Amino acid sequence: MTQSTPDVTTGDGYAVSSLDRLGEGWGFRKIRTPLGLSAFGANAIVLPPGYTSNKHRHERQEELYFVHEGTIDMVFGDGSTHRLEAGGLAWVDASTVRSLTNAGDGDAVYLCVGGKDGYVERDGIKVD
Repeated sequence: MTQSTPDVTTGDGYAVSSLDRLGEGWGFRKIRTPLGLSAFGANAIVLPPGYTSNKHRHERQEELYFVHEGTIDMVFGDGSTHRLEAGGLAWVDASTVRSLTNAGDGDAVYLCVGGKDGYVERDGIKVD
């Protein structure tokens, strides 16, 4: 049986939603808890034009960034800056210092997924 709340629709072993249904305005759109993720963390972040995040690093989790909309400059602890347009990807090790700046004229939206302890290799099972 499928159930629906104002922001997430769930069924037997799945949950679906959208960024718009998980929040509005600038800032974090929490994904992990509303959708019930347990193997990794996930957030979508909406940055206003010109906004720069705090420099940060992690103790344990590596992160993957995916730019959904806009242009983001990622600045790393080694002083390098890398521009990511929509569709851009960046992997960052836990201990690497990073910050993000919305380098465009409109909102920038990115997805950040974090995890620890590895990939489950070739786990798919064909079902007829």
